[in-house]
Amino acid sequence: MLKATFFGAIAACALALPAAAQDAYIVGITAALTGPPSSTYAPAVDALRIYIDRVNAAGGVNGKKINLVIEDDGAQPSKAAANTKKLISEDNVILMVNASLSSTYAPVIAETKNANVPLLFASGVCPPSVYPPTAPLEFCTTGYAAHYDSQATLDFIKADAKGPVKIGFSAMAIPLSRGEMDYAMGLSKTMGMDPVDEEIIPPPTPDYMPFATKLRDAGPNWVYSWAPWVTQVRTLDALRKLGWQDDYIAWGHLEAEAELARLKDNRFYTVNSNALFQEGLPIQKEIAGAAEKAGSKYPAQTMTEGWIAGMAIEAALKGAGWPADRAKLRTAMETLTIDTKGLRGGPIVWTKDNHFRTMLYYRVYRWDGGKIVRVQDWKNYAVK
Repeated sequence: MLKATFFGAIAACALALPAAAQDAYIVGITAALTGPPSSTYAPAVDALRIYIDRVNAAGGVNGKKINLVIEDDGAQPSKAAANTKKLISEDNVILMVNASLSSTYAPVIAETKNANVPLLFASGVCPPSVYPPTAPLEFCTTGYAAHYDSQATLDFIKADAKGPVKIGFSAMAIPLSRGEMDYAMGLSKTMGMDPVDEEIIPPPTPDYMPFATKLRDAGPNWVYSWAPWVTQVRTLDALRKLGWQDDYIAWGHLEAEAELARLKDNRFYTVNSNALFQEGLPIQKEIAGAAEKAGSKYPAQTMTEGWIAGMAIEAALKGAGWPADRAKLRTAMETLTIDTKGLRGGPIVWTKDNHFRTMLYYRVYRWDGGKIVRVQDWKNYAVK
């Protein structure tokens, strides 16, 4: 088990005390830091760690430090449940963060609900339960989200396609990925497209060729994948090896920028809610400098999700004041606006009935003759 505790001496003295009586804010994380999907989660958690370290170095929040306690769940539901139970009962966290596969959500939600602990999904997909009307304790900062992502993706395909669309789908065999591709298949029919195949691929699959063969043989001229990056890119790779040369579009996880440049495939598109680092924004330069100073082993361009989560946690704790408890923190989170400083197309706004955001923004990128280009600039979708 991997565990990183900041200002551990303070935390060790406080473990037996109620959260409100501790001399620091205690925030717990269960994350997929190891295992096949860890490339999507570990960099985000490291970015969150770096962000919180910077906040603490500047004096903390409301004059108090933030103790960040991180547990590795390896994307395994049973480990995520055990981590959450331990963080709540032993570490007395006032906030839980889930940065893992959607298969871990149900047990983590059950533990936090039982203890009335606010739960933030950060770098893991936003579940529908944070949409209005929202589950009271659940919040999400992650850029990608069920249903809205597919609407934005299919809207782009419809606008970009030069003729009739025959579309295939690729999902990982986990609840939200599979459910989203089922949803997208149905939606594509209403948009005049012809859904020809859907492949549901188990997480530990060593060979993607059988699934890619079925996709190819169904005759799609577009394939859409909404899954952890490993499933998205390995499905694409297998299709290309089979000689399929049509258009492939996938969700732009934190790996997307480096992978677009590595693959140099001008018919591979990514749909993104985060600005790629090639934009050179001041906040992106700040993140890069902080990552270098901290000696992170991860590229700065993979850190946006964790950085935004850090912004949200800092703002929520500031709003909760001191001393803070779980109830005060939940109340503060229900009326929170997070300025993303250009990392997204606009702010993240939470309300009492909407713990997701009031407006979504999407860009589409692809490789084009030696560089990554925007194919579509920010397009807005209101969340209702």
